[in-house]
Amino acid sequence: MIPRTLFSPEHELFRESVRSFLEKDAAPFHAQWEKQGHIDRSLWSKAGEAGMLCSHLPEEYGGLGADFLYSAVVIEEISRLGLTGIGFSLHSDIVAPYILHYGSEALKRHYLPKLISGEMVTAIAMTEPGAGSDLQGVKTTAVLDGDEYVINGSKTFITNGYLADLVIVVAKTDPKAGAKGTSLFLVEADTPGFAKGQRLEKVGMKAQDTSELFFQDVRVPRENLLGQAGMGFAYLMQELPQERLTVAIGALSSAEAALQWTLAYTRERKAFGKAIADFQNTRFKLAEMATEIQIGRVFVDQCMALHLDGTLDVPTAAMAKYWATDLQCKVLDECVQLHGGYGFMWEYPIARAWADARVQRIYAGTNEIMKEIIARAL
Repeated sequence: MIPRTLFSPEHELFRESVRSFLEKDAAPFHAQWEKQGHIDRSLWSKAGEAGMLCSHLPEEYGGLGADFLYSAVVIEEISRLGLTGIGFSLHSDIVAPYILHYGSEALKRHYLPKLISGEMVTAIAMTEPGAGSDLQGVKTTAVLDGDEYVINGSKTFITNGYLADLVIVVAKTDPKAGAKGTSLFLVEADTPGFAKGQRLEKVGMKAQDTSELFFQDVRVPRENLLGQAGMGFAYLMQELPQERLTVAIGALSSAEAALQWTLAYTRERKAFGKAIADFQNTRFKLAEMATEIQIGRVFVDQCMALHLDGTLDVPTAAMAKYWATDLQCKVLDECVQLHGGYGFMWEYPIARAWADARVQRIYAGTNEIMKEIIARAL
């Protein structure tokens, strides 16, 4: 196997602490969280105390000023354990950067320390009942009225939506201007007119609180606009490569974990008087998966290296997201097959991982959209 050279000894020490935290404070409770439809709110505060949230944010706001690899470690360890209910990466690596890069100094000083500590849980409200990967089709509006914007509309499939204290809302400030009429707003959950709908019951990722959000004459101060009015779509395009990279990182770690579970199972499980792993078909399947995962790992690690240098472009991030999630679903399906009937039992981690993985090819932009992005760059 090709050794990984991306992570320093300091990163690996952090990995040990993250793994220990998750094994103690999350893994034993995840099955219960799947039944209740969300993780315990207290885990956010514990994660904040452990330095697992928004580690990349500057020290002046309470962060560690760490590089992206610290975020990657958290994503990998959550995925390795199949803890798909934990929405730390969306909070740390998607929402926080919007506030850091486009928020006023007052907004940054007010909100970022609360994100780092876990005092506030965040979400980003892009998808609507009639607008998924096509962000230009957003219908939610924000109309300037004096010193306030009045927001009306609805969102769906919002990760962290049920527990969220603060939401970035994608809305049209000029519905006639297409993409150039899109803006981003910070909305606190207790703002009058803002309501959370039911937690959505999904095929997988059952411990992840995914909700509908509704906005009826929600008034927010003009200062809650992130950056400039009409620049929201441009901001989204600038931040999406990191989001898609985080999806790819998690997908590869999930596939790696599935392979290890399956290696252990096929060595123990007997059929026709010998271990499943002793059949040529099994060995060939395992060899194929190990090879494809290794290829994916090298590519995704190289994408992380590019991202550290600030040179990861939109098409390459799209390649990583599309390739890694397609590979993840392929690997998990093969692993379920090698588990036989037990692979379809919810008590086995492979079954839950298989169900959890399918949406990865859909969110953060469907893989069909990823291919369109890649094709346009050719």
